[in-house]
Amino acid sequence: MRLAALVLLLCLSASAQDPGSIHKGAWEFGLWTGGGTSVAGGTRDTQLWNAGLRVGKMLTDHLEYAVDLIPAYVIFQPVENAYGAGLTPLLLKYNFTAGSRIAPYLEGGGGLLITNRDVPTIGNTVNFTPQVAFGVQVFARERRSINIAARYLHISNAGLSDPNPGVNTIQFTIGYHWWK
Repeated sequence: MRLAALVLLLCLSASAQDPGSIHKGAWEFGLWTGGGTSVAGGTRDTQLWNAGLRVGKMLTDHLEYAVDLIPAYVIFQPVENAYGAGLTPLLLKYNFTAGSRIAPYLEGGGGLLITNRDVPTIGNTVNFTPQVAFGVQVFARERRSINIAARYLHISNAGLSDPNPGVNTIQFTIGYHWWK
């Protein structure tokens, strides 16, 4: 409920932005944080928090290629918490209304997570992170956006160890992004 109120407030208070902020050739630089909890289909009773940096490049007026560097990753597990870092070198984001003050997007990609302890507790310290997200970019200032998203994230060692139970999570993220 609070998240919905925040999105509505941002939408109502957003001032005019440069319609060229999202356009072919533009660069995106961002800072973001997020958290979530496990859902059915994998290990239960697991939560996570992470924070990262994004660099992206608009390939067309609507399609962006991006990379996330995630230096802070905490996985709260029933037995022992795990700490680590991640890299998502493949993110493709489709902006539905490029050039608008409010730009919803769909994003998909995959990356790598390395932790100090097994994730889940009977898994591995090296995991892969396929993901899909739906979000909205709200341009509150010229060439500056606040990004809010819901992300489905799967954490799995892809058979590097046996067993491979995996963790499925729903994560909510918020970030501040600069466009050049």
